[in-house]
Amino acid sequence: MAAFLPRPLAASGDRSRPAQLLLLALLVLLLLTSAVSLAVGAADVSPLNVLGAWLSGEEISIRERVILFDIRLPRMLTGLVIGAALAVSGAVLQGLFRNPLADPGLVGISAGAGLGAVSAIVLGSALPATIAAAAGFYLVPIAAFLGGWVTVLCLYRIATRAGQTSVATMLLAGIALAALASAGTGVLVTLADDAQLRDLTFWGLGSLAGASWVKLLSAAPIMLAGLACAPLLTRALNALALGEAAAMHLGISVQRIKALAILSVAASVGAAVAISGGIGFVGIVVPHLLRLAIGPDHRFLLPASALLGATLLLAADIAARTIVAPAELPIGIITALVGGPVFLWILLRKRGLVDV
Repeated sequence: MAAFLPRPLAASGDRSRPAQLLLLALLVLLLLTSAVSLAVGAADVSPLNVLGAWLSGEEISIRERVILFDIRLPRMLTGLVIGAALAVSGAVLQGLFRNPLADPGLVGISAGAGLGAVSAIVLGSALPATIAAAAGFYLVPIAAFLGGWVTVLCLYRIATRAGQTSVATMLLAGIALAALASAGTGVLVTLADDAQLRDLTFWGLGSLAGASWVKLLSAAPIMLAGLACAPLLTRALNALALGEAAAMHLGISVQRIKALAILSVAASVGAAVAISGGIGFVGIVVPHLLRLAIGPDHRFLLPASALLGATLLLAADIAARTIVAPAELPIGIITALVGGPVFLWILLRKRGLVDV
């Protein structure tokens, strides 16, 4: 775990200044990527032209208004929030478990959330009409959140004994629960009809194609609430790098921090999975890259993860829309093609420092 331990000041120097500069650079990069995301698409609609027409008092056509404000803008904002949520969730779990391979997928949260979402898609029509009408578009996000939440509760039940939670047991239990959730998802897929099967296949690979204001407003508050918990965890995660005993001596309530971290990750990942499907490698690669650049200080690592995660997911979405235009690739394919080799490179480069 040498990569997670604070290095002596004389050896590494104060990284706060480079970290602040990197945060500024990432913010500028995110703004540029967001602008490109609004400008790229099958239709030739320029945000600058629309903005210029609006400022000059000219009337904006219905076509331009629909494409820009009802299709591209909610898609861009959805990718921004999901990318930030996945990257910060990965950084939090890696700091909490002191394991560079920790990831929402590894501890079963993504699989549990996926099972909940698939259950809502396949079995939603069997619900009483009053419940289905009351849930509306919120049914899938709620089901995904509950799936991730139940997975977390099971993890805690299995890994906690005498008031202490075993990280090793939680990781192993997470792998087993992920396998069970994947098996349940497979059973539901076999029960799906042709239309549902096409949706599930595309959804399972991850996509922002179905982004809309309704879906964004149904899931974004949950993800933003999870992100809002991240600043509360920075001091504790830095202390946990020295071990749980040292953190307790520094006045950290380790059990409370574990509960807050896991539940916030479950909320963020559950909501993200509900509206985008399975998008891998963002939560595991982004914190690695940033830790190489600015070190393990979570005061800078968590906000930098949010910015870089949002930027990378928007960039992947732009690539997904343009590589086979006017068709579209699932975004999970792009993140896997890029994230897999990068992750292997990191492992090969740092295998002498990362003891897993």
